[in-house]
Amino acid sequence: MAGKRKANPAGSSNDLRGDVLDVLGVLKVATTDQIQRITAPRTLSFRHTLKKTPSEQKTARTAAHAGALSDLRRHGLSENGGTTNGAETLRNLTLKGLEAASHELRRPLPEMGSPARGAGSSGAAHALSVNETVIALLRPKPDLALLAGELSEALAAAWAAVDCPAGLGSLASYATEVPLPATGTWNAPGRGGTQTDIVLAVRQDGVPLLFIEVDNCRESAEELVDKLERHGRFFRRTVKDTDGEARPVWPTLWPVPDGRWDAARNYHKATSR
Repeated sequence: MAGKRKANPAGSSNDLRGDVLDVLGVLKVATTDQIQRITAPRTLSFRHTLKKTPSEQKTARTAAHAGALSDLRRHGLSENGGTTNGAETLRNLTLKGLEAASHELRRPLPEMGSPARGAGSSGAAHALSVNETVIALLRPKPDLALLAGELSEALAAAWAAVDCPAGLGSLASYATEVPLPATGTWNAPGRGGTQTDIVLAVRQDGVPLLFIEVDNCRESAEELVDKLERHGRFFRRTVKDTDGEARPVWPTLWPVPDGRWDAARNYHKATSR
């Protein structure tokens, strides 16, 4: 036990550090509050509801995750990446942390993107909005089986979260800041492409593939139209399949439900005229 505490002086568990790696591997940059709310199903006790002020409640609610982030920093896996406009510390992974997260998420390292260093230099307002969108879609819920013996106030707060409508998929169903190269390669996109804020694939929930753009109302209508056209360039891009026939490239990157190959090919033919 002494050896473990020496390696992780903040006392975080392996599971909790793994949860934090998962979240930052998907979101790239986030606050401790956002990390905690996403990993709530496994770690939230709701005892923070007994604290008097919102500030005290947030400190109590995020204490375990703050400890996990501290231990990850000690190992060179995470770092502080600036502050939000509300003075909250932003967290992101180092390259070493991305490698660790790729193992946790079972995603190839080239699909993890690059470290989000510098993203918080101006408050990361857009990144935080993307994160809140993911949280709203996920709607994480606590595991009531882990709350046996908790005080009535804590159980009431947990039940309120559980009674909300179910969310879509799990954290592994999401990817953020995904490049859509119209030219070049996945790892080295060329000019003319773009990147999408969120890609969601949850076939079991009837959402085989969804691209989501999050706007903070800082782009003009013309800029938004240009971005949509850049999306279209990517969707019209083709690659030769094993039979030598040109097919849309996007179904080679994401699973396509049975019967949708022909629809994808017809879409490409219609938009290429």
